[in-house]
Amino acid sequence: MPLTFTAINAAKPKAKPYKLTDERGLYLMVMPTGGRLWRMNYRYDNKQKTLSFGKFPDLSLAKAREVRDIAREALALGLDPAEERKAREREARAKRSETFKIISEEWLDRLTLEGRASKTLAKLRWMVDIAIPVLGDRPIADITVPELLQVLRSVEARGRYETATRLRSTFGTIFRYAIATGRAQRDISADLRGVLIAPKVKHRTAMLEPAALGGLLRAIDTYDGHARHSSLAHPTRAFGGTGLWDDCGPDPPQPGCCRRHGCFTGWSRLD
Repeated sequence: MPLTFTAINAAKPKAKPYKLTDERGLYLMVMPTGGRLWRMNYRYDNKQKTLSFGKFPDLSLAKAREVRDIAREALALGLDPAEERKAREREARAKRSETFKIISEEWLDRLTLEGRASKTLAKLRWMVDIAIPVLGDRPIADITVPELLQVLRSVEARGRYETATRLRSTFGTIFRYAIATGRAQRDISADLRGVLIAPKVKHRTAMLEPAALGGLLRAIDTYDGHARHSSLAHPTRAFGGTGLWDDCGPDPPQPGCCRRHGCFTGWSRLD
């Protein structure tokens, strides 16, 4: 006879544990302390086993029956319900260790080991921290495009269009790192190309003073980020040159030249 809610409520603790039996192996174990625990007996591989589901009333009669039915479906497929539950728990633990926050911290640690400048790391950490309140505890593989867009829209709402664009690029790098380490399937930031408000291009006043130009070349030479324009890899081309000695005059290159980028302009002549 199926167990009823009335029978469960009427059950009183006794000196020894006893069962209130439901159907298809499910029963409620009433403990001397007053606790009531859902369990199911089953056979697997010619062995008698018991599966615990939880306690009443945290797990209602209807929910206990649902869990029992899932366990019996696993048995019908030749699977051990207890092992299946352990596998689900392992997967849940793995997801908790694959959150956006954990992976982004791992990515930043990797950049630190690569020797990135402290200013670069501070700026990247600042951008990552924008997303942490919304995405930090989410498994990175479960994050959706609308969730990512929500973070970027919050930046756009403050008029920070350039920051939002750079943040989308940073998200893409983190997602690609997660893909490479087997914790994500795709870079969902790619779906947001063309969605954000394009920042207005600001035209800067041309540098006409030699000293100012020399300072710019030194800044480019020591920049450790990624060039967003090919001219930054060959500074003299940004100023109409070809990067050859002829652009600098007939003299051979000076000791202070920017040879790393292929530019032979002598900075000492621009200071």
